[in-house]
Amino acid sequence: MTKHWTPLAITWLVLAIVGLVGTWTFNTLAIIQSRNFIGDWVGSGPSVSSLTVDLLVVAVAGSILIVIESRRLGMKRAWLYIVLSGLTAFAFTFPLFLAMRERKLAAARAVSA
Repeated sequence: MTKHWTPLAITWLVLAIVGLVGTWTFNTLAIIQSRNFIGDWVGSGPSVSSLTVDLLVVAVAGSILIVIESRRLGMKRAWLYIVLSGLTAFAFTFPLFLAMRERKLAAARAVSA
């Protein structure tokens, strides 16, 4: 079960869990309060809009990295990380991808050693 779980992979996994819990805490609050989630996200002033653009650019860049790295390393079904980010959060799926990437690299190092 712990095969190829390097300290870096565990770090990425912990960040993925923090991203999932952190974002879904606020998503749940928005649902409970019957908030207009998208309207609140993009319509609450320049600072929130700046954060929105910042996070969207990072999500697009990260998605491109997921596609390129998964193809380079031969990781299957990596597109699921991008799809799942719409259902969970990119703050969860991107570190999760990085954890699985690190495991793939550790496995490759173990084979070549």
